[in-house]
Amino acid sequence: MRNRIGGVGKLFGTDGVRGIANEEITSEMALELGKVMGTLKRGKIAVAMDSRISSHMLKSAAIAGVLSTGNNAIDLGFAPTPALQYYVKTSKDVVSGIMITASHNPKEYNGIKFIQEDGREFTRKMDEESEELFKSKKYIVAPWNEVGQLFEDNCYRLYIDGIKEKVDVEAIQKRNFKVVVDCGNGAGCFTTPQLLKELGCKVLSINAHPDGNFPGRNPEPVEENLSLLKHVVKLYNADLGIAHDGDADRVVFVDEKGRFVSEDVSLALMAKYYVEENNGGKVVTPVSSSKCVEDAVTDAGGEVVYTAVGSPVVAEKMVEINAVFGGEGNGGLVFPEHLHARDGAMGAAKMLELMAKQNKRVSELVEPIPKYYTIKEKLPCRDKIKLLEGLKDEFPDANFIDGARMDYEDGWLLIRPSGTEPIVRIFAEGKDKETAEKIFEIGLKAVKRILRN
Repeated sequence: MRNRIGGVGKLFGTDGVRGIANEEITSEMALELGKVMGTLKRGKIAVAMDSRISSHMLKSAAIAGVLSTGNNAIDLGFAPTPALQYYVKTSKDVVSGIMITASHNPKEYNGIKFIQEDGREFTRKMDEESEELFKSKKYIVAPWNEVGQLFEDNCYRLYIDGIKEKVDVEAIQKRNFKVVVDCGNGAGCFTTPQLLKELGCKVLSINAHPDGNFPGRNPEPVEENLSLLKHVVKLYNADLGIAHDGDADRVVFVDEKGRFVSEDVSLALMAKYYVEENNGGKVVTPVSSSKCVEDAVTDAGGEVVYTAVGSPVVAEKMVEINAVFGGEGNGGLVFPEHLHARDGAMGAAKMLELMAKQNKRVSELVEPIPKYYTIKEKLPCRDKIKLLEGLKDEFPDANFIDGARMDYEDGWLLIRPSGTEPIVRIFAEGKDKETAEKIFEIGLKAVKRILRN
């Protein structure tokens, strides 16, 4: 069973269940996962989907599974993942949620994500419990006259209003920002352009109609997929460019000059803002995040707490230590006063708030963030246990939260076996290219030495 691209292993990966639709993620699986949720959680269960071609099929099957356990289901139709999460969190009689999405993966993929009552994604422990039930098939089966009923609702207004309650709307509206938003033909089409209009922005939307073929670009909002956005920002003389992934839980930015802002830099910028606003505090981020995040947070008087890779792990740690902010270096920003989950539209609104309050352009805001040079490579690795044991001998003082991370005065090194593929990833970062290359060579030689012996 492949749970993510190329991966072989357990059903739930770092972020739900994913695979190629109708091959690995089938209607039969969605039906059973609906039964899993309906057995674990008793009460109304909300279900939503992104714009993928296979989403209707999987959503219908998941709902059928929920109803078969005697639970009522609420069909929210198309919605960003954080919109579903906010609906679940704020609705008193809703006990959990199911999101049909493959997030940033290519169009042939789809997935299923479980949401807790407080709006967070299921924890690792909850995923394990779900997987055990999926294997045992010991589902609750309701009698014919006690099967659940299906209701329909819309979460857009609730979600947009929820974001507006947590940002300085008046400050943003006074600036009359010109904004270009690239929804990537995904679920963000239904909420982000409207939110930006209500924040007083002059909005130009591109790829803003939902289409599971993703004709505008690949769903992942990385720089190589955003050439149109960069061009339109310059052409339109806009103040900001915004782009989402397929389910709009991630957000990335383009500055007023049409230049892509690195995801790590936007994470560092927002983390610094939150630490300053809270006069200190803790920021949670995975061990794979750039050192620029820690530098920015420390300079602002805060503290960084590292976790394993994965947004559910980040959110869980944030709750545990009452962190003021958290996020991943992929555009996944977590605003705890709103949701303990990644939220792309909230990220867009908060960036506008930061620009308005500090009266600065994006390029001016990111300029003070420390610059680093990063190298990322992957190597075949079929014996991950051997590798990890060897890393403990090679780097006894390393951080082993997720793989092995070594921090140096002028950079850091992370050697992390993939959880879903027979490979090991090597991340190296330095203040300049030469330093990054030297640190990378340390990691590369160590991995080759361990795997060769």
